[in-house]
Amino acid sequence: MLNVNNLTVQLGGREIISSISLSVAPGKTLAVLGESGAGKSTLVGAILGLLRASSGQISWAGKPIERGKAALVMQEPRSAFNPRLPLRRSVLEPLYAGKLPDDPARLERLCKGLEIDPNMLDRLPYQVSIGQAQRAGVLRALIASPPLILFDEPLSALDAVTQKHTAKLISTLQQEEGFAALIVTHDMGYAAAHADSIAVLRSGHIEEMATAENFFRSPQSQYGQDLLNAAVSLGAIERAVI
Repeated sequence: MLNVNNLTVQLGGREIISSISLSVAPGKTLAVLGESGAGKSTLVGAILGLLRASSGQISWAGKPIERGKAALVMQEPRSAFNPRLPLRRSVLEPLYAGKLPDDPARLERLCKGLEIDPNMLDRLPYQVSIGQAQRAGVLRALIASPPLILFDEPLSALDAVTQKHTAKLISTLQQEEGFAALIVTHDMGYAAAHADSIAVLRSGHIEEMATAENFFRSPQSQYGQDLLNAAVSLGAIERAVI
C-alpha cells in the first residue's frame, strides 16, 4: 500500500503542498482533484522521488519507495519518449534499467490488452497518433510490473472518444495486474467512472477525502461542491451521478 504521511514540499522557498496524508491500496484507484496550481503534479513528483520532501514520509508497504516500484504515465505522451528511438526501445527501458529479463509473452499480452499492434512499436514517436503514443506510455509503465502507477492527467491530450476507450483499457488491466493507481486529473467524469476514492486538493492542502461514491453524492467541503457543480454545468459529468 502507498502511504503518504504529513508530506510537505517547498520549492523556491514557497510551500507548495502542506502536511498531506493519503493512502492507496493495491488494486485500488485514488483520484486527486483540484484546479491548476493546487499542487497535484508536485505531489506526483514527490512520490516518484523527483522532488525532495521538506518533511513527512512516503512509503510502499512500510518501506521507502525503491526505484522500479512506481511508474509514471505523463500528460503529453509523445514528450515521454526519446524522439530518435523506436517506441519498442523506450517501452522496454524499465526492464533494462532494473536489469530484468525481457519477457516477450508479457509484452504480447499487454499489447493485446491495450489494443496495440506490436508492429507499431517499431515506429518513432512522431509516426504514431497521440492515442497510440499514450497507450504505449501505459505499456511502458506496466512492463516491469510495478505495484504503483501514477497517472498525471493521462487522458487530457486525447479526444473524448479515445479518452473513454483508453480509460476502460487501463481499468481492465488494473483488474488483471492489481497495481495501485494514483490519478491526477481535472476530468470529473473519469474520476466518477474509475476511482475508488477521491482527494480534493486546494492550494497545497487536502480539502476533502472520501470514497468516490460519497464524494459524488454529497461533497463535504464547499470547494469540492464547487468543483462538482462546475463539472455538471459544463456537461463533464451527469447530474444523475450525484
